[in-house]
Amino acid sequence: MYYFRMHAFNMNTYEMAAAEALVKRTLRFILAPLVALAVLGIADTAIGQDVVKIGVIAEFSGPFADYGQQIVGGMKTYLKQHGDVFGGKKIELIVKDTTGPAPDIAKRHAQELVTRDSVDILAGFGLTPNALAVAPVSAEARKPMVIMNAATSVITTRSPYIVRVSHTLPQDTQPMAQWAAKNGIKRVFTLVSDFGPGVDAETSFVKAFKAAGGEIVDSVRTPLANPDFAPFLQRIKDSKPEAVFVFLPPGSQTIAFIKGYEERGLKQVGIRIIATGDLTDDGVLQAMGERTIGIINSFHYSAAHDSPENKALIKAYVETNGTQLRPNFMPLAGYDGMAAIAEALKKTGGSVEPETFVAALKGMKLMSPRGPITIDAETRDIVQTVYIRRVAKVDGLLYNIEFDKYPDVKDPGKQN
Repeated sequence: MYYFRMHAFNMNTYEMAAAEALVKRTLRFILAPLVALAVLGIADTAIGQDVVKIGVIAEFSGPFADYGQQIVGGMKTYLKQHGDVFGGKKIELIVKDTTGPAPDIAKRHAQELVTRDSVDILAGFGLTPNALAVAPVSAEARKPMVIMNAATSVITTRSPYIVRVSHTLPQDTQPMAQWAAKNGIKRVFTLVSDFGPGVDAETSFVKAFKAAGGEIVDSVRTPLANPDFAPFLQRIKDSKPEAVFVFLPPGSQTIAFIKGYEERGLKQVGIRIIATGDLTDDGVLQAMGERTIGIINSFHYSAAHDSPENKALIKAYVETNGTQLRPNFMPLAGYDGMAAIAEALKKTGGSVEPETFVAALKGMKLMSPRGPITIDAETRDIVQTVYIRRVAKVDGLLYNIEFDKYPDVKDPGKQN
């Protein structure tokens, strides 16, 4: 335009008018797409405001790959059953793989999800180390964080925005100790995996069992990665306890332990196994075989739980995820976690403002496929029934059959 005005003195009036018209047309040609893009940007922002982004951080590869896949499978099952719009907001899942117990990777994913992907909620977390690494990100960024498995008691204390919908190891363990002492088991050896949940399980069992008059013969903690159970099993056998209490992360380790228990002759000399339900997890129980029959364990969910909600979950999980595997406690937690998020969004009218959203979760009551659950308003941790189960064969398949229960169990790790 500056060039045009400098040379206008050499043009007649007609030429000047024509030139001005040309410039105006040119500017309209250039500016029109820019204006359209700006309008589209505003529209995209408005659309974006109708979406709730959930950043799912979990283990999708490596030795714990099933954890993440099952958690997301449970979330998808809930969305398949109930739709994906709650409180006027559409749910979008953004999935990140930690590759295993990798706190640095988990924290980096959380930071990227918050700063780059602008997620509204963090969720998932199969393993405690990953959940603990992300907790400061939740606190600093003021992002609600829904724990869908990681079971160390302390996790919910690390950010005011953390809510847990799964379980804690003290919660599942204390009833087992009380039941064992009540049913004539007096001398126990404890074996747990050496990370947060295992330490919690050992501590809770020892405290509750001793309080009930029991004796702890000895205790060992096995490596989280690739443990060799042979020397530990021999040590148990030599100690001659009436029973061994076991907590191990479900999967290859639990299969190896059960195999070694029988091969090393512990079963033959009458040493019983009592455990949390991780040992006889529904996902690997069939692979463990008949040597598991009769094992007593305590847990908050069994695929054999007799309720219409559980039957519907099992059917929908298979249909949604294209698998014949029965859901275990991982899909259950993903399912219930998604249910809790959905109900909170309904309460808030779609708002994910952190204080408002977490307040909607506090005190929430849901009818889960496992039975009634509540989010404790003070601790933001789950309150639920813990069942005593026995492994049995039903119609040719192995199941954890519930035969006793402890209702409304809070996390003992948070009780004075």
